Amino acid sequence: MGLFNWFTQEVAIDLGTANTLIIHNDKVVVDEPSIVAFDRTTNKVIAIGRQAMQMEGKTHDNIKTVRPLRDGVIADFTAAEHLIRGMVKLVNNGKSWFFPSLRMVVCIPSGITEVEKRAVRDSAEIAGAKEVYLIHEPMAAAVGIGIDVEEPVGNMIIDIGGGTTEIAVIALSGIVCDQSIRVAGDNFDSDIVQYIRRQHNIMIGERTAEKIKIEVGAALPELQEPPEDFAVQGRDLMTGIPKQITVSYTEIAHCLDKSISKIEEAILKALEITPPELSADIYQTGIYLTGGGALLRGLDRRIQAKTKLPVHVAEDPLRAVVRGTGIALKNIGRFKFLMQ
Repeated sequence: MGLFNWFTQEVAIDLGTANTLIIHNDKVVVDEPSIVAFDRTTNKVIAIGRQAMQMEGKTHDNIKTVRPLRDGVIADFTAAEHLIRGMVKLVNNGKSWFFPSLRMVVCIPSGITEVEKRAVRDSAEIAGAKEVYLIHEPMAAAVGIGIDVEEPVGNMIIDIGGGTTEIAVIALSGIVCDQSIRVAGDNFDSDIVQYIRRQHNIMIGERTAEKIKIEVGAALPELQEPPEDFAVQGRDLMTGIPKQITVSYTEIAHCLDKSISKIEEAILKALEITPPELSADIYQTGIYLTGGGALLRGLDRRIQAKTKLPVHVAEDPLRAVVRGTGIALKNIGRFKFLMQ
């Protein structure tokens, strides 16, 4: 067994629609965008992660960029396998002369089907994993922000990622009730693209839309500490000439309103189906926000106004899920909620 352990590398992977993070030896060693660039003629991988991200939307006919995950699940199987394999190589900085056998814990959305679950497991195995454990994202997020999930106390977690928003009530190492909706960061980006096109007659790409979301994105039209207006460059649809405009956070708050309302509805639905004893606990503990969407300005205040419950944003919400997955990796024998 000792020899087997010597050649086994343990990694925890948060395979996200927007970013993939890997923890190895309790450290986040990989934090890269989930994107792969292929050469169309040879079908070889040219770049993955940040390098491929810089190519997105700027490629010529011979290069195509692929996002292997859509809505939190694998949409392109071969690209996902290349992504996992490439990311795992980054763990060793490509130095290792032999490929160690891997023990992986991968997190998956809670509203995933059996077929989608199988796709995650298969692509991890093809990428070189000997043992694959799966963990639901809200569970991993709860562990990652320091909640004792084994206690008989209800906690509500909202994980707003790139492709899915996961809402779950957790108690006794299990998910009691959950809502998983495919409205999240990517939808915010496409809302911004459509809004700028409609309102300003300017065409922008997804990357620019994401930049706008990060710089001036907001969930409320009035903020206590408003961000400065942001300059956006794109193509004028009337003349076809590149043009620059400035966008304010109030505009973005209005254009994201519909998508955020869908998330609010899902939260209320999850609260409706929560058993009364756990509802009492949630009244005390409040709601925890994790994932990249939790960084949207004023979102916590908006959810608080809607539910009348205290809302806490986790510290470093982008890494909460992968931190929890890393803790689960160390406690493989103890945590019952890991699926083999």
